[in-house]
Amino acid sequence: MIPGVSSRRRFSDLSEQEILALAISSEEDDGRIYRSYAEMLRPDYPDTAKIFDGMAAEEDGHRQRLIELHQKRFGEVIPLIRREHVAGFYARRPVWLIENLGIERIRAEAEAMERDAEAFYLKAAQNTTDAGTRKLLGDLAAAEAGHQDRAGELSEAHLSEDAKDAEERTAKRQFVLTWVQPGLAGLMDGSVSTLAPIFATAFATQDTWTTFLVGLAASVGAGISMGFTEAASDDGELSGRGSPTKRGIASGVMTTVGGLGHALPYLIPDFWTATVIAIAVVFVELWAIAWIQNKYMETPFFRAAFQVVLGGALVFAAGVLIGSG
Repeated sequence: MIPGVSSRRRFSDLSEQEILALAISSEEDDGRIYRSYAEMLRPDYPDTAKIFDGMAAEEDGHRQRLIELHQKRFGEVIPLIRREHVAGFYARRPVWLIENLGIERIRAEAEAMERDAEAFYLKAAQNTTDAGTRKLLGDLAAAEAGHQDRAGELSEAHLSEDAKDAEERTAKRQFVLTWVQPGLAGLMDGSVSTLAPIFATAFATQDTWTTFLVGLAASVGAGISMGFTEAASDDGELSGRGSPTKRGIASGVMTTVGGLGHALPYLIPDFWTATVIAIAVVFVELWAIAWIQNKYMETPFFRAAFQVVLGGALVFAAGVLIGSG
């Protein structure tokens, strides 16, 4: 199997019974998440907690309607199928990743959850032929769309001065999902994974042209591999991550750029001049990755810097030791 290509079921291959089972398990998960948010917010924001209690109760109502339909059409046994079993299906962030980021982030996460659920029900309705099932899925899509407006009300009492325009939030979220996440993954892979072959070749041969050719081949090869892997792993229909072509381009191009950054200095004929410049470029690349993680992925800067710089330093050291040996 090609690394990164999912072996999960494609949504288009699911039967109508499996679609209902997936919807049931998703509603159960979302109800639990909303109750967790309510408990976290209750001490400081009791009114907001009540909103989440109500949203959880509505998810329970959706689940019950889905179960009743499943019983009517397929019987009592509901197949075990969850989000993680379906390729490209939207994922929920663990509650512990959200709980310390404040009420605004919780509100934004709730809006995203309802937007994802609406997209799922609309897609599911298109894949069903039974009139009753299609009607229920369409009704649930409309209900989830209404929940988005309700989730947006969470800012009125507590965050009115900090609330952002909904369209701006949506556009930023889509930009991060389609371009930043795959581009960052590519930049990390290209910058770090090519360190060992490039510097091993450099110190083994001390031939700048040979080192450049190895770096060029490693960068372009990694870029092609990452681009195809990203595009093939998720069609974006359910996850909302956008066009697989765009994500593949972002991942592939940034992987290639990450590798070429410290390969290009070896176009300089003098070995030590090229090596010193390449090391400086590596330092800039790793700090740029940490900055992007902090700005767009909300990773604390020093933690991101420590992880990236430490990983890069270990790979660099491995390349130098292998080449010198």
